[in-house]
Amino acid sequence: MKDYKEQDALVLFSGGQDSTTCLYWAKQHFRNTFALCFTYGQRHSQEVENARRIADMSDTPFQVLDASIISRLAPNSLTDFTVQMDEEKPADSYPNTFVPGRNLLFLTFAATIAYAKGIRHLVTGVSEADYSGYPDCRDTFIRSANATLNLAMDKQFVIHTPLMWRNKKEVWHLADELGVFDMVKNETLTCYNGVLAEGCGHCPACRLRNKGLQDYLVERGNKL
Repeated sequence: MKDYKEQDALVLFSGGQDSTTCLYWAKQHFRNTFALCFTYGQRHSQEVENARRIADMSDTPFQVLDASIISRLAPNSLTDFTVQMDEEKPADSYPNTFVPGRNLLFLTFAATIAYAKGIRHLVTGVSEADYSGYPDCRDTFIRSANATLNLAMDKQFVIHTPLMWRNKKEVWHLADELGVFDMVKNETLTCYNGVLAEGCGHCPACRLRNKGLQDYLVERGNKL
């Protein structure tokens, strides 16, 4: 990965494990880094407040954008409290934690803000290697969205996905390489139910995060 020390980056930021790891990855590779967080009718406000807190801790300019229209477009368990959250991926469909259109809208909003700021580089924490089957986390979607945004705005944006081919164990490894393992472990909020660090332990996000952590700790211990 080449460095872009003379250029700036806008990070799509939620204050969770993945986006926080991406934030510190971006701070290592770019001149200036900006964090963009979204409210979209998610289950808890702690996500935004924790993102703001981590941005302050990392001395990163922080912006919140209201994208709550998303919560009124299609039913899903992250924005509709009456929908019981899937803990396992159904065999014949996406889990109901999938928010249709979310990543496409987020990238569109982020690119529009980046355009106004003169920023070409967008960073997002989506991953195809270890995820819940969401179609908007795939590399093909990112490449397509990148091309569409470039055409729509006549701007050569570059969407960076540092985690695309990393499973959760490898994301923990990257955080360790970046020197922020303990901070990511103790200060991020990935839990769909709004519980810091290890989280509630039973929602899909917690189970994925915690299994990756245990796998990485075993690997790291074996190397000591």
